[in-house]
Order: sequence, then structure tokens, then C-alpha cells
Amino acid sequence: MVEHVIPKNLEEALKYLNAKPYKVIAGGTDLMVQHRAWSALSPNFKTPLLFCFNLNALKYIKVQNDEIAIGSMTDLETLLDHPLTPEILRKVISVMASPAIRKVSTLSGNIINASPAADSLLALYALDAKVVCRSLHTEREVLVSEMVLGPRKTQLKAHEIITEIRIPKTSFTHTTFVKVGGRLADAISKVAFVGCAQIVNNQVKDLRIVLNAVSATLIRQKAIESQWLNKAPNVLQSQMDTILEAYEAYIQPIDDQRSNKYYRKQTALNLIKQFINTL
Repeated sequence: MVEHVIPKNLEEALKYLNAKPYKVIAGGTDLMVQHRAWSALSPNFKTPLLFCFNLNALKYIKVQNDEIAIGSMTDLETLLDHPLTPEILRKVISVMASPAIRKVSTLSGNIINASPAADSLLALYALDAKVVCRSLHTEREVLVSEMVLGPRKTQLKAHEIITEIRIPKTSFTHTTFVKVGGRLADAISKVAFVGCAQIVNNQVKDLRIVLNAVSATLIRQKAIESQWLNKAPNVLQSQMDTILEAYEAYIQPIDDQRSNKYYRKQTALNLIKQFINTL
């Protein structure tokens, strides 16, 4: 039997976490796989579990203070169908897993799993999304891109839980999501890409490029993006080699069972080039 608690509300959950370490589990779509055991045996968890998917107070999506606020226990299938969900996030969710898995999986779980191949993080990085981390006595806000430190490593503290994802309301004239995998959905990405841009009067006013599965964390380089603002799209296209060279320094993929590093690197560069050529 796996030791566990099922808090009735958020306050009770925070009291449990304040008392001793628990592994917080929402839908379990990552954790149950990572800790699976032989058929008919209990999962092999070393730490007691705190189940929080029944915390209905954390299931919502609403607008507040010019941001879209998403409760951390809101499932992906709900987000896929919600009119407030940003277009690029909806594009990504639509090819994540299967409807049954999306019905229990959450953005907060994807964030804390911190996989370099996480598809939902592509959109969250591009949208400058933040998470709200609550403990019994404190609350803090952290950019998703700063929360993730490496594969399955985050800066979430043992006594904290993510209660909300906050996404600034932003508009783009161009959004692209491309997932390269063994199949369109229900597969881990070999490489995936999100590109967002705002073109006004033939000038690039906003540019956001994110890649996954080509480094220990997802790649978004705001310093590179900022160099090409307030320029015409054809200037970016004429300087394509310079842009690709800048990104190449950060693209450091590995070989694994899904692909090899040479394919991943060239595909990542091709995706950047393809997006810029559409502006």
C-alpha cells in the first residue's frame, strides 16, 4: 500500500505539506509511469503521496488583472475547449496525448515534471507564463521558464504547491506550432517548435521562438529575439544565417531511443528558418 493523504481543501493540503514532505500528484500521467511496478503491484513511490486533483477550488480559467488565470488542477481537455485559452496553447494541447489522458493531466503537472520534451511548456515559455507557488505561510510568483531548472528539476520547494498559472494577455499576428514525432499525437516529441510574432506596419514588434527536446531545458533566447525587433520581416529573412548561427550555440541535443542529435539539431534550425520565412 502506498502511503497517501487526500486533503479536502487547499488549506488542508498546505498543512500536510508544512508538516512533512509529500509527492504532490494531480492526474498522475507522468508520475504513475515513472514509478510503475510489475502488473498487479502498487506503484513504487518512495515518498508519501498527496492527491490534489479533487481540489475543485483550483479548477478554473478566468481573466484577472489583464492576465488569464488558470487554476492548477484544471485539466487539459477543459483548457482545449475553453474560449479564454490562448490560441497557441490550444494548438499545442490539441496534439498532446489522448482525450482520456488530457482529461486528468494538468499544466502544473507538466511544469513540475520538467521534461525537456514537454510540449505544453513550449506555449507557456512563449507566452511568458508564470506560476503561483503557495505554502502555508507564503506565496510567490515565478516565470515558468525560471521554475524549470533541468530534467525533473524545479525550484518548487518541498512545502509548496502550484496553485495557479498566469498568462499575460497578448495578441500575435503569427503563431506556429510544429511537433516532430513518431505520430501526430500520443507521442513524445523528437523536436517541437513554437513561434509567435506581432507584425505591425511591416515591422516586427514582438518575436518569440521556443524549442524543446534539443537541450536540458527548453530554449527561448529573449536576447536574440530583441535584436530583431522594429525591423522589417525581409531584413530577418536576409540575415537568416546570422539568426540560425545565434540559435545554434544553444541547440545541444542528445541521442536517445526517439532520435539522434544530428537530426534534432538540423530539424530545429529548419523550423526556425521556416517560421521566419512565413513572417
